[in-house]
Amino acid sequence: MKAILGRKMGMTQVFAADGTMYAVTVVEVLPNIVTQIKTIEKDGYEAVQVGYEDKKESRTTKAIRGIDLKAGTTCKYHHVELKGDELKKYNVGDAITCDIFQAGDVVDAIGTSKGRGFLGNVQRWHHTIGPKGHGSGYHRGSGSFANNGRCNNRVIPGKKMPGHTGNKSSTILNLTVVSVNAEKNYILVKGALPGPKRSLVTLRSAIKTQKSKPVVKEIINRTPAVASEGEN
Repeated sequence: MKAILGRKMGMTQVFAADGTMYAVTVVEVLPNIVTQIKTIEKDGYEAVQVGYEDKKESRTTKAIRGIDLKAGTTCKYHHVELKGDELKKYNVGDAITCDIFQAGDVVDAIGTSKGRGFLGNVQRWHHTIGPKGHGSGYHRGSGSFANNGRCNNRVIPGKKMPGHTGNKSSTILNLTVVSVNAEKNYILVKGALPGPKRSLVTLRSAIKTQKSKPVVKEIINRTPAVASEGEN
């Protein structure tokens, strides 16, 4: 198990030598600097805290500044804990780069889904609308709240109602890494990833057992350039 933090930059397509087209998501993966190591003896669990993207020291709180300075690195915008057996070999101050993954690896992508705001039942849960006739008194309402004789003193938890949609942690399982470029700091992942453009995503080794690794053919076209560290 291994993991790394990156930023979703958008989607594009690449072609293999035999003409196979892959729709891929470009993930910019700048070096993840290890800022803390969590241990069972001290913290009750094992994890590696990494810092991502440089930040001005004057815009950093003293607590976070102390963590980064102790690790011997510049102040970072984001601090995220990653878990994985292969991350135990890293020490404070080390950099985890995108070549930790290779083409053909199967990964899970964790991100925050796009926020949709407050939505009604029809758009949020895809409920059917009511009759459109002029005499109908029901069109896009929530429908009956009856519980078929059970617990009539309340609405049973889980009732699908209008409310805030999206902006929640979302995980997509079993995605395939198509290409890794350590020089330009990006990973191409087959398929779509959760969240809007420029949102943070975590790539980790797939937690479900894979019977066989998918075959990823050699990519022949030029892939989009991604800003290297220090160009943000």
